[in-house]
Amino acid sequence: MANHEEQFKKLIAHAKEYGFIFPSSEIYDGLAAVYDYGQYGVELKNNIRQYWWKSMVQMHENVVGLDSAIFMHPTIWKASGHVDAFNDPMIDNKDSKKRYRADVLIEDYCAKIEDKINKEVEKAAKRFGDSFDKNQFVTTNPRVLEYQQKIENTLHRMNKGLAENNLADVKALIEELEIVCPMSGSRNWTDIRQFNLMFSTQIGSLSEEANTIYLRPETAQGIFVNFLNVQKTSRMKIPFGIAQTGKAFRNEIVARQFIFRMREFEQMEMQFFVRPGTEMEWFEYWKTSRMEWHKSLGIPAEKYRFHDHEKLAHYANAATDIEFEFLFGFKELEGIHSRTDFDLAQHQEFSGKKMQYFDPELNESYIPYVVETSIGLDRTCLAMLSHAYNEEVLEDGSTRVVMKFPPVLAPYKIAVLPLVKKDGMPEKAREIMDTLKGDFMCQYDEKDAIGRRYRRQDAIGTPFCITIDTQTLGDNTVTIRYRDTMQQDRIAIAEIANVIRENL
Repeated sequence: MANHEEQFKKLIAHAKEYGFIFPSSEIYDGLAAVYDYGQYGVELKNNIRQYWWKSMVQMHENVVGLDSAIFMHPTIWKASGHVDAFNDPMIDNKDSKKRYRADVLIEDYCAKIEDKINKEVEKAAKRFGDSFDKNQFVTTNPRVLEYQQKIENTLHRMNKGLAENNLADVKALIEELEIVCPMSGSRNWTDIRQFNLMFSTQIGSLSEEANTIYLRPETAQGIFVNFLNVQKTSRMKIPFGIAQTGKAFRNEIVARQFIFRMREFEQMEMQFFVRPGTEMEWFEYWKTSRMEWHKSLGIPAEKYRFHDHEKLAHYANAATDIEFEFLFGFKELEGIHSRTDFDLAQHQEFSGKKMQYFDPELNESYIPYVVETSIGLDRTCLAMLSHAYNEEVLEDGSTRVVMKFPPVLAPYKIAVLPLVKKDGMPEKAREIMDTLKGDFMCQYDEKDAIGRRYRRQDAIGTPFCITIDTQTLGDNTVTIRYRDTMQQDRIAIAEIANVIRENL
């Protein structure tokens, strides 16, 4: 684990040093859990967003896009349940003055028991060698069963306490488990209270007593309130989807793990409207389809897994997460939820406007059911950065840091490098650069020895380097170098674009 923590620290340092991600407002000592994307980070982010949009909207005839406003009428958040129920249970340690989420403290406690189970499994695997049957061991070993029972009982009691808003019992559970503050090591806790995660602000044009509005905590509601506008103007028949990417804001109590949990973040969501009774088929369809999308990026399949929700939100009848193995363990990257007709029915009730669809095949009207796919763009950036970061020891004993992004997502696709800064090579390199930059993000670099320039491109993840040398001036060929293998080939200038397209 320590190794992973070290690796994570190195990744965060690399992201800053090479212009991927900076702490926000850094010259003023930063702002907790807010980050800015640098010149390479913004390209990576744009590429992920475009790749998602293309596969979600362009490749599906029955999915269209939307960009709804961040500010929305405050009653929308009443209808959606966010005003009354979008809370996290907050607890303070009186000695360290640190604030925690009560549920996270308990979940971290359970994760430590999980580690104990894994240690028992590892010990047994060593003891029994090839004949070891992991499944049989975890279902029969008394100590493992005792640990599992402890986790189950703890989470069941916590979930029950939170569902019934019995915060005193959740605090009692923290005390019984003897959970200490990670900072002070003390068990001197305050009572737990609910903390609403929405940021509120004032708007001038509403009447005096109702001028509080909210920064949206999710992008989905903008889709629901525009359901009829989009359906009628695009003449869509059910089943169809509406996709949207955009910023959302949550006043997280504990924001941590770099860009994994931020107060200002970006979501990529698609709400798919279906006939009631067909939602489970579509839930399964989108579950499979979204996992295929993740695997299409070329990252090993074992880095991903499904995690089905046992405790469902009040509006859902099925929910699963696609989790990615970050450097701090498997965590949620995307959620797929069957939201029933909760959202449209709530907006119909609160707005007094009919949110029904007339189905010409059934010759009847109904409120559609919704299957949602919701993925964090920043988390996907972090997943790509985590997977891409590699330290390689080369044959000559030197080390290179290389960002092995899937080429389609790499911030820059091509670096154009004249071997030396004379003999007409820079002019020829500029000429080649001009023919390529209309189609690809290119970077021109003539400073330092060629080996150092290659290393710089490796560190930002550029998949192809094109080097212009004396031979280029004679026969119009260049050297193309491939990032991952460091292999170099000689190709004609006229062929560069085709070779790169094939590799993308």
